[in-house]
Amino acid sequence: MSEQPNNTAVWFEIPVTDLDAAQRFYEEALSISMTRNDDGPNPMVMFSSMADMGVSGHLYPGTPAEAGAGNTIHLAVDGTLGDAMGRVKAAGGQVVSPVIDIPAGSFFYATDPDGNSVGLFTAAA
Repeated sequence: MSEQPNNTAVWFEIPVTDLDAAQRFYEEALSISMTRNDDGPNPMVMFSSMADMGVSGHLYPGTPAEAGAGNTIHLAVDGTLGDAMGRVKAAGGQVVSPVIDIPAGSFFYATDPDGNSVGLFTAAA
């Protein structure tokens, strides 16, 4: 029997219409490098590897939900949220809220070029 993670969420998938364009958007907006994997039944672009600790996910060719109808995935960013807002806009996404402070940190809502809802989050110091 394999060890089960303690998190309620264990994996996420974000459907996109253009995998290469979506990879460029998320790499630029989050200031990260992602890895493409063509080994499975569908190509996907990984946010991190399965060996990394914590919850992660991937982009895959699919049909995004209608605006306001899908889930919102919150993704961690390094640096300031102001910088992340600028990167989202420069990469073709939309910032749809101001920064929201919560006890665990701060975040803002944005949409990727396909209209997927994401929250970009930074933990409290």
